Amino acid sequence: MIYLDNAATTAPKPPSVITAVENAMRRYNANPGRSGHAASVTAAQKIYSVRSRIAAFFGLSQEENVVFTANCTAALNTVIRGVLQKGDHVILSSLEHNAVLRPLESLSRQGIISYSVAPVGDTAEETIDAFRNALNSRTRMIICTHASNVFGTVLPVRRLCALAHSYGVLFCLDAAQSAGVLPIHMGEDGFDYVCCPGHKGLYGPMGTGLLLIGCDTIPRPLTEGGTGSASADSVMPDYLPDRLESGTLNVPGILGLAAGVDFVSRKGIADILNHETSLIRYLYEGLGGIKGLRLYTPLSKGAVTAPLLSFTVDGKDSESSADFLNSRYGIAVRSGLHCAPLAHRSMGTIAGGTVRVSPSVFTKRQEIQIFINAVNKFVQLS
Repeated sequence: MIYLDNAATTAPKPPSVITAVENAMRRYNANPGRSGHAASVTAAQKIYSVRSRIAAFFGLSQEENVVFTANCTAALNTVIRGVLQKGDHVILSSLEHNAVLRPLESLSRQGIISYSVAPVGDTAEETIDAFRNALNSRTRMIICTHASNVFGTVLPVRRLCALAHSYGVLFCLDAAQSAGVLPIHMGEDGFDYVCCPGHKGLYGPMGTGLLLIGCDTIPRPLTEGGTGSASADSVMPDYLPDRLESGTLNVPGILGLAAGVDFVSRKGIADILNHETSLIRYLYEGLGGIKGLRLYTPLSKGAVTAPLLSFTVDGKDSESSADFLNSRYGIAVRSGLHCAPLAHRSMGTIAGGTVRVSPSVFTKRQEIQIFINAVNKFVQLS
């Protein structure tokens, strides 16, 4: 199989990640922080060491502000439902994923909050102006994707964060498509919240995610229960990470995630981005001359777009295109709306979606050439 669906989850995983998960299952089975015996203490120490490594990776000064979640969606919901209050107003971009849109829409329908969608422009200035124009006296938070999961568009998130703070507004970054691919430094960037999947650009196992907190506004917990700390109290602790981590942690997943972060650190984010961007550029040039095929992502220039690409074939729905590639050539891509209807409405592709191609650090140039040939064959047969 030629796997080109890495924007959904990276595959394969580095051997070190698989080894770390297996070792965790064999050696660190005790519940961390729940008992005083050596096995529990050792597991807790391993988890703490992962917090420290992740904090260093993202430039976060406080290890305890690294919160482990089930995925990026859980992290985003923790911020959205745990920070916003009655009467608050939120601004999001026109490229947001349903992980942002749906919880906001739910709170809006309940009459708790209101939200505005700021259209992403052709330039950073247009985008920033759109967010500025959407601000009002009740705006509590700006939530913004770092890079579109459909079209790869990178938003001016550092400038948007500065805009938010100039008005006393919190800023939450959805790093689903950027963590491990684009640089993020909490200390320098000033983000209040960063939500990350563990299983994408960080090359960790599925079922892992991160909430990184860079401000003093701590979300209310979505789930409450045992933490192994302050057990005599009937309410959750008021300190991190315990306040947001009730129940048994996913120790194998967290240790696998640590191995993934170490893998990315060794490879280097810049080198990973350069490799994946060069493949997208090669793909863009190879597909650009095919008549009857429409490209929606501009030619990647690294800092301008994230390394993924969307296209459609005239007269064919995206699912048919993806099925042909899978059944005839064993090529895995993503088709449809990619859980991002706002992005598709903004590009006029809401009716049939797009075919999305997303390489990883393991993708080879030869595989991209096979993909180009396969798409060419599909268009000729259409």
